[in-house]
Amino acid sequence: MASSPLLLTCGEPAGIGPEITAHAWAALRHEPDCCFLLLGDARYWQRRNPELPIREIGSPGEARRVFPDALPVLNRPLAAHPEPGTILRETAPQVIAAIEEAAELALSGAVAGLVTNPIQKDALYSAGFRYQGHTDFLADLAARKGHRVDEVMMLVAQDLRAIPVTVHIPLKDVPAALTTTAIIKQAKVVARDLLRFFGIARPRLAFTGLNPHTGENGAMGREEIDIIQPALDSLRQAGLNVLGPLSADTAFHPEARASYDAILCMYHDQALIPVKTIDFHGGVNVSLGLPFIRTSPDHGTALGIAGRGRANPQSLTAAIRLAARMAGALE
Repeated sequence: MASSPLLLTCGEPAGIGPEITAHAWAALRHEPDCCFLLLGDARYWQRRNPELPIREIGSPGEARRVFPDALPVLNRPLAAHPEPGTILRETAPQVIAAIEEAAELALSGAVAGLVTNPIQKDALYSAGFRYQGHTDFLADLAARKGHRVDEVMMLVAQDLRAIPVTVHIPLKDVPAALTTTAIIKQAKVVARDLLRFFGIARPRLAFTGLNPHTGENGAMGREEIDIIQPALDSLRQAGLNVLGPLSADTAFHPEARASYDAILCMYHDQALIPVKTIDFHGGVNVSLGLPFIRTSPDHGTALGIAGRGRANPQSLTAAIRLAARMAGALE
């Protein structure tokens, strides 16, 4: 069990964050390993969850004493209290500030890791947010403090760990963005952090191809020959246990998944579709390559159902449990 608690950020307040936070606390309050505190507006969270016991604390160190009986909150009042599903621009600077403060607390060791509630990126752009999402923002915050960062997004669903080598870019731009260097760099980060956080000493890393049938020896594209295979050859020479390139349409059934510990996919949907098919409600987003632990639910703010009692908390609960396991591996 990590000695410090985990920290949960507020995310977009108008989304489902407040209600799934309440459900996660209720599910985990008697699991000491999963102790977490919220960085957010205590009064607004209480308004969204009238039956939820909430207690303001002055520092993360007070969270463990409070957690079994109430949700511990480092109170950061919002400029305005939005109605569920209705974004208010006034809250955007505070959503950004919460992520910045959370990163500071994680870097200082005051918290064992971060679990981030979903943000609404388009709502933050007016406040100066210029990032693809949490992962690159947190990486930049850590880099500003002098830490080396090699951020890698990994999605976890049951026995599947999937990493998209290229992430939030148009599909037409993937072939140009996919490089041998990028594949090698991400694979080395994955191998290192699977040992660090998951105890897998020599992880088996699989790789998909980019094209159907892995290009059929160049008949349907040369990316496998010119980009992916050279990366795998280099990784083998470096002592990594690699498999592939595999045709993506046969890489995710149970027997295939049993042959690897993680799979690196060439673009976003190659990784995300199997994750969400295997465990739509319980998938978790993990940021590897940062100087602290960060997980998040694998879904968005769900503004359309916010405040209606329909939000499923399983992904957030799974994200907290996974962050706790990762923190425990460092003890």
